[in-house]
Amino acid sequence: MNKTAYEALSPDHTIISAFIAASLHEDVGSGDHTSRATIPADVQNTARLLVKDTGVLAGVELAGFIFEQVDPELEMTVFLTDGTFVKPGDVAFEVKGPARSILTAERLVLNCMQRMSGIATATQHLVQLLDGLHTRVLDTRKTTPGFRYFEKWAVRIGGGTNHRFGLYDMVMIKDNHVDYAGGIKAALERTHAYLEKNKLQLPVELEVRNLDELEQALDAGGMQRIMLDNFTPELLKTAVTRIGGRFETEASGGINENTIRAFAETGVDFISVGAITHHFRSLDLSLKAVRS
Repeated sequence: MNKTAYEALSPDHTIISAFIAASLHEDVGSGDHTSRATIPADVQNTARLLVKDTGVLAGVELAGFIFEQVDPELEMTVFLTDGTFVKPGDVAFEVKGPARSILTAERLVLNCMQRMSGIATATQHLVQLLDGLHTRVLDTRKTTPGFRYFEKWAVRIGGGTNHRFGLYDMVMIKDNHVDYAGGIKAALERTHAYLEKNKLQLPVELEVRNLDELEQALDAGGMQRIMLDNFTPELLKTAVTRIGGRFETEASGGINENTIRAFAETGVDFISVGAITHHFRSLDLSLKAVRS
């Protein structure tokens, strides 16, 4: 099996544990009464994660955390790791232990893995379209509330790069901020005064909507990256040339699989694509009991 160029970051166990606890509370409530009613408590069994689709596998590591939190007696044997290209008939892992616990964890594992694998697959498709170019694919904050950490994890598994995680880890001055602040210069000046006053060291990104705003941004300076929003490839090339490497560049705005390479060929450093986390197709996966 081939794998994507995926470098795992150290998992944030606090976020993961809290998510699993909340998800189990939502799903299990007062108890998995169907499993309790039909299966004796001492029954041990095995289940396999069966792949029924083609794409990039994601969420295997998360599945391990879920099984552990549902029941420490569950033992997972991994055959295919995150980032592996899979096809129908592949078996990603086996889990053994109390049958009731396997069934309690089943839907949460599948919900997470199907979505994460769909995102990883969509991301990898765009990354492959940029083969040979230096441009990197970014995600956005257009994510599912409560599931952002895992969707951005899936983007990395698919070979993409994470943009800011939230409102706290970057100053990203967008069009509404500029309009409310009274212009680009004012927005940047207030940003740096705010960062200095509060002793914050955050990267600053500025969105511009046209070449006139770009000139204002270049005159003002004081940012690490310029986002060029809704530019055509022709205008984007002009803008990238004008910036001349002084700042990182990012293209955004309705870019899809049919147009992404043309935008990347302008020399832009990053292309952000919200669709990889809000317009993907989940991968078809099943957790099937091994019948003795």
